[in-house]
Amino acid sequence: MRLHITVVRLMIAFGFAAGLSMASSSFFRVTGASGESPDPQPELGPLAIFPADNPWNRPVDNLPVHPNSQKLVESIGLDRPLHPDFGTVYNGAPNGIPYSVVSGEQPKVPIEFEYGHESDPGPYPIPANAAIEGGPRATGDRHLIVIDAENKKLYELYNAFPLETGWRAGSGAIFDLTTNKLRPSGWTSADGAGLPIFPGLVRYDEVVTQGEIRHALRFTCRRTRRAYIPPATHFASRLTDPNLPPMGLRLRLRAGFDDSPFPPQARVIVRALKKYGLILADNGSDWFISGAPHPQWDDHDLHSLKRIKGREFEAVTTGDVIAP
Repeated sequence: MRLHITVVRLMIAFGFAAGLSMASSSFFRVTGASGESPDPQPELGPLAIFPADNPWNRPVDNLPVHPNSQKLVESIGLDRPLHPDFGTVYNGAPNGIPYSVVSGEQPKVPIEFEYGHESDPGPYPIPANAAIEGGPRATGDRHLIVIDAENKKLYELYNAFPLETGWRAGSGAIFDLTTNKLRPSGWTSADGAGLPIFPGLVRYDEVVTQGEIRHALRFTCRRTRRAYIPPATHFASRLTDPNLPPMGLRLRLRAGFDDSPFPPQARVIVRALKKYGLILADNGSDWFISGAPHPQWDDHDLHSLKRIKGREFEAVTTGDVIAP
């Protein structure tokens, strides 16, 4: 099922989607039930993104190195640079995966799914002005993320398009932020690995306001294996080479890597890469890490992360590989 999505994503992985200008779009939105009050800086308040023992929130700096770490990293690219796939603006659209925060009274609307048999049917509390990855005119993955902070629910769509009533999407998932419950085994989500997207995003409020990221980061690579490691629940490849990474593979930056030469915003991200690492979440460009756009990101600062090459990472052991 998801192989069709994989082909599409591989086709667009090396391109960028066009969108509306900054003047006609916002990076994030906080929307009440009326859908009339977009705010460019949504606040999650004390909302915890999954329990503290959730895999996204667990440090991996003390886990054993995977016995096949060298080959796995080599398959992604020893000399390919880390790439921050987020920032301020690219091609006229907010650069990254945006999210919307809604109130508990936000009306829920129906969703028409292309892959309904592996999607949570909803309805979903999506406002008409919800932010879409790449902007309203995007031709890429068009992820759409909505957080109902009052009810502690996360709603995510892949390839989302507005309809007169409701939305159309390739696939979608609903996550209860108070539990560690996974998707059914073999199910996709709005991401190729069956994982939630939002908890793996680099967010401006974490980096600049808090000065610390306390979770793993989402990343992609071009060639993956027909297998997955929980908390992933889905593969997106026909390839069975054991040297290719399965979905859900966790990697970390080497403990001895020196973060002192990096500017402030990048240094916070580097430290998170050492403590919490990366989780392979989808097919795409190699070593692309995901984040939410923000008008105050320092793009020059973020681009310094490209100094980090793949050889600086090591895979760690977090669980058994499931290869259907």
